[in-house]
Amino acid sequence: MWIRKHDRDRRKGVDSPVPTQMISTEEFVPRRQNPEQKQVEATIGEMAEANSKRLGMNRRDYMRTSMGIATVWLAKNKVYGKHIEVEEAEAFEPAATEEKYPKGEYFIIDVQAHFTRGFALNFRNDPTIRGMGFELKNDVEAYGFRNFVKEMFFDSETSMIVLSGVPGREVQRDAEGKVLEGHARGGGLLPSWLMSQSKKELNDLARSQRALCQGNLAPNHYWDAATNKPDKAACIEQMERELSIYGIDSWKWYCHTDPGRSGGGFQLDDDNAQWFYEESKKRGMKLISVHKGYSYQSRTLGHLANPKDVEKAALNNPDMSFIIYHSALQHGINEPDFKDPSKVNPVTGDMSWHNILMDIKKRNPKMNNVYVELGSFFGPLAIAHPGLAMHGIGKNVQHYGADRVIWGTDCIWWGSPQWVIDLFKRFQISDEYCEKFGYKKLSKEDKAKIFGLNAAKLYKVDVKAKRNALPADALDKLKAHYVDEGGQPNNAAHGWVRADD
Repeated sequence: MWIRKHDRDRRKGVDSPVPTQMISTEEFVPRRQNPEQKQVEATIGEMAEANSKRLGMNRRDYMRTSMGIATVWLAKNKVYGKHIEVEEAEAFEPAATEEKYPKGEYFIIDVQAHFTRGFALNFRNDPTIRGMGFELKNDVEAYGFRNFVKEMFFDSETSMIVLSGVPGREVQRDAEGKVLEGHARGGGLLPSWLMSQSKKELNDLARSQRALCQGNLAPNHYWDAATNKPDKAACIEQMERELSIYGIDSWKWYCHTDPGRSGGGFQLDDDNAQWFYEESKKRGMKLISVHKGYSYQSRTLGHLANPKDVEKAALNNPDMSFIIYHSALQHGINEPDFKDPSKVNPVTGDMSWHNILMDIKKRNPKMNNVYVELGSFFGPLAIAHPGLAMHGIGKNVQHYGADRVIWGTDCIWWGSPQWVIDLFKRFQISDEYCEKFGYKKLSKEDKAKIFGLNAAKLYKVDVKAKRNALPADALDKLKAHYVDEGGQPNNAAHGWVRADD
C-alpha cells in the first residue's frame, strides 16, 4: 500500500525540509529507502534533536529554519562524502547562511511547475495498480492551485514560474456545435485554458510578471478517424485559440500519450510534427517543451518518450528551440536502484535515455537549439545517488554547455521547490569526478544561467524588470489557509512512498 510522504514522516517523527527517499509522482512505483537514505534520515534526526536542544528550540520549528536545512546537508555529507558546500556554523547561526547564500541572490525561473484542476492522477485508477492491492485516496487539496501558490511563491525563492502542461485534449464544441469556454472545455488535469487563467490571476495579484504558461496542443490531439490523419482544421482552430486568446508562451508535448485517440503517439521528427512546426512558426511560436523519459504512463507508447527523435527535429528546424524535460532520464515501473547495468553504468555515469540525449550533442556539436531541463532529474538523483547527480549535471554542462541547461523542478509534485533550490546553490562536482571524467566545477555564473538566465532568453523575459511579491492577502483572496501552518513552510513532500517503508 502507498502513503503520502508527509503522512509517513509525521507518523515516524521525521522532520526534514528535504525528502529522505525517492518519492513517486505517480509516474512510477515508489522505490524503498536504500540503506544510505535510512542512514541519512537517522543522522538528520539525531543532529536535529541535539542542535535544537542546544538552541532551546522545538525540533520541528528548528527544522523549518535555514539552520535545519544546513543540518540536512551536513548529514548527507557525513553519509555520502562531501558534495554539498556547507559549514558547521550554519546549523547554529542563520547569519552564516545569509552571508554565503543570501535569498534573492539568483533570478530563478522554474519552467516545470504543475498543479491539478481538482483531479486525482489517472495512475491511481490503473487496473494494474488496483490489482496490486493499492487503496489510493484522492488528495486534491495538496495538488490544488492555492497550495501551489503557497509553496511556489511563499515558501520558495522562485522568481517566476512556467505553468507546465499535462496532456489533455480540450473539447471545442458541444453537440449543437456551440463553441465551449472555460470549465465546459474540459481538457484533463491541467488544461491550457486553466494555465492561461491562472497566469493572469498571478500576474494581476503581483501587478508584475511572475508567471508564464504553456499550451497542451500537440499533433495528435484532434484526429480524423476516417482518414487516420490529424484533423488539421480542428488543430489550427485550437492553435489559434491557445496563441491568440490564451496567450501561451510555449507548447508542451508528450509524444507517448494519445489524447485524440489516434491509436498511437507521435515523434518529434515525423511528418505530423513537421506540419505542426510550420503552422506554429507562421504564427510566431517557436518554442516547444517536450516530456522525455519517465514514460510509465503508457505501457504501449512509452518507447516514444525516448529522445532519439530530438536529433532530426532539431536539425531540420534550426529556427525552433526544444527544451527536453527531465533530461530524458528513463524510469520503469519498478524504479531500479540504479544497479541494473542495462540502465546505468556506475563507472561512467551513463544513464539510459539520458546518454542518448548526450550522444546527440556529441554528434552535432554545432546544434544549438536543444536545451536540457532538470525537473525530477537533479533533485531525485541527488537524493538517490549523489554520484549520479554529479554525473548528470556534469554531462549536461560538458556536452550542452551551462548556457543550455534549464532550471525546472516538477513541483508541486515534490512539495515546495525550496529544498532543491538550496541544494543546487550548494551542489558541487567533486575534484575526483572532474579529474576522472573531464567535468568542470560549477561556478556562480553557471548556476545563475541555469537557475534563470537561460530560460529568460528563451521566453524573452526582462530579468531587470521590477517584480513584486504577491501581496500578503493573496492567499486569502485565493481562499487558502496559510495561517494554518503559522505562516511557515510545512516541509511536506506530497508524493507517494510505500506505507511499510
